[in-house]
Amino acid sequence: MSHTDLAHFGIVGLTADNPGPFTLTGTNTWIYGSDPAWLIDPGPDLAAHAQAVIAAVGQRGGLGGIALTHDHADHVGAVPAVRAVFPEAPVAAARGAVDVQLADGDRFGPLEVVATPGHAPDHLAYIAGRACCTGDAVLGRGSVFIAPDPGALVGYLAALERLEVRDLGVLCPGHGPPVNDPRARLREYREHRLDRERRLLDALGAGARTVPEMLDAAWSEVPEILRPAAGVTLAAHLDKLAAEDRLPAGVQRPSADELPRSEPAAPPDGSV
Repeated sequence: MSHTDLAHFGIVGLTADNPGPFTLTGTNTWIYGSDPAWLIDPGPDLAAHAQAVIAAVGQRGGLGGIALTHDHADHVGAVPAVRAVFPEAPVAAARGAVDVQLADGDRFGPLEVVATPGHAPDHLAYIAGRACCTGDAVLGRGSVFIAPDPGALVGYLAALERLEVRDLGVLCPGHGPPVNDPRARLREYREHRLDRERRLLDALGAGARTVPEMLDAAWSEVPEILRPAAGVTLAAHLDKLAAEDRLPAGVQRPSADELPRSEPAAPPDGSV
């Protein structure tokens, strides 16, 4: 387990020991402030990680609340273990059996809520001072898949643009290292998605209609391990083009059975 100290921003991070092709070095848990502290994404259901989080919160004067960026298991699995020690601390998220249901513009203690749909429909980011805990909306390395929910890609691009204009000093992602140039990273993410769209439109204009043809043309550099995640994002791009009446007839869409919607992120050796 690794530890990240961002004392200048009042934040400490703990990375769970769950590395993998879709979690990078592991899932990050962030703790903001003290007396009490505020916990963003307790992390996976791993006893050692939960105990480390509980100890770190205790050292910072107790727990004011638990904020969830989204409900994927590697971000929320440790909630019961933390609540067992801090039963009075409310859990807040955009959906689910939580104590406080949040929406864009809300506040949860010192945290400002920013809706960042795209990777998941319930995805939120939290701004604390000049730090932003981005969950899986923005990673420290690589890119994330966009789940094909209604309006997902449009909402995601708008969220990136909204964060880009904020005076942020650091991004604290759900996976990977902190991002010390938030504006550049957010712009990079937005331009990456728009570049994928341009490549997809070029492929469609050249006659591509099947999923393999579109992936081969617009995601040609993506390694094989990322093809399923690329298929997820392809579906989101096709939905956007269809909503904008820019999708030609006869285009094959990845079937629901082919879309791995539960994986949290993309590895650092490719971008989807």
